Amino acid sequence: MSAAVTARIANGVSRIDAAAWDACAGQDNPFLSHAFLSILEESGSVAPRAGWQAVPVVIDGADGCPAAIAPAYAKSHSQGEYVFDHSWADAWHRAGGQYYPKLQIAVPFTPVPGPRLLLRDGSQAAGLIAALEAVTVEHGLSSAHATFISPDQVPLFEAAGWLIRTGTQFHWHNQGYAGFDDFLGALASRKRKAIRKEREGALAGLTIRHLTGSDLTEGAWDAFWAFYQDTGSRKWGRPYLTRAFFSLLGERMADKVLLMLAERAGRPVAGALNLIGSDTLYGRYWGCVEEVPFLHFELCYYQAIDAAIARGLKTVEAGAQGEHKLARGYAPVTTWSAHFLPDPNFRLAVADFLARERAAVAADQAFLETMTPFRRAGAGE
Repeated sequence: MSAAVTARIANGVSRIDAAAWDACAGQDNPFLSHAFLSILEESGSVAPRAGWQAVPVVIDGADGCPAAIAPAYAKSHSQGEYVFDHSWADAWHRAGGQYYPKLQIAVPFTPVPGPRLLLRDGSQAAGLIAALEAVTVEHGLSSAHATFISPDQVPLFEAAGWLIRTGTQFHWHNQGYAGFDDFLGALASRKRKAIRKEREGALAGLTIRHLTGSDLTEGAWDAFWAFYQDTGSRKWGRPYLTRAFFSLLGERMADKVLLMLAERAGRPVAGALNLIGSDTLYGRYWGCVEEVPFLHFELCYYQAIDAAIARGLKTVEAGAQGEHKLARGYAPVTTWSAHFLPDPNFRLAVADFLARERAAVAADQAFLETMTPFRRAGAGE
């Protein structure tokens, strides 16, 4: 690291002034806000005992305030990341190394792309990356991983020599639609009919409520907590987030929250939690206590499209993976991560793997592009 750069490790996001953090993070992505990340800590969702120790790396400016911050975590496992490196950990352990702890530059439990170098002063980008490398080496960590990087920051990591990994998500893009029917009009006739049939079946006998702001009562959070626990238990073994997280989210970020509840005769039976960004609706969690065919698609995908159109948002990001989103108007997009591996032999092996994986991801995306449900020029209905 350059001698002109001095970095420090803070003892958690909560220990950094909120205004100073947000001056680096900006206002576009709610997951990078001081409010969201400190809620994770204060609720006990992020804690050393949970395998996530918050160690944000900070470079202070001449004015004494943070000029650049990396939301970093010391990890004792690879859960809750959505960019899977379990095979790397296994190979490193079989070679006699200790993979954990590692350094993770990310938003915990959140596969949402965004900047991982939070920059009030853009000239500090290279210094912040060098600081992350120094933390990794000086603390004897196996590696550092910046996951779900915004595309504009990928070249910064690449220039520093980090290994680049790609993946695929499915996002919906608003083409200036006036309403859901306008969106359906852009689809092939068969796909249009299939979606209408799904929506009709999912909504039979149900009422959908969109809750935000003061409508986010503790009763609503109690209902959603039951849904979240059921999904978390089946997908991860145990839920990542605590019940306190949701209360704090409603208390401190209510205007950024859109909670959708499906009710039968006034009783909530399913729900989907979204956060609202400057131009994107981010779908995060879903769950149910009653199995209703296609209700998952309705709450997580179609209601999200309805809400995005109504709010004039450009994009819906409905979470990680899921090729079933393709038939519902969500198109494949590339996601990016960057990886710093100090050991030269380990780096060489991973670099070879990533080169082959990137080629496979690109080929898969090219195929998926041919499977989108939109009408094509010259094609019949």
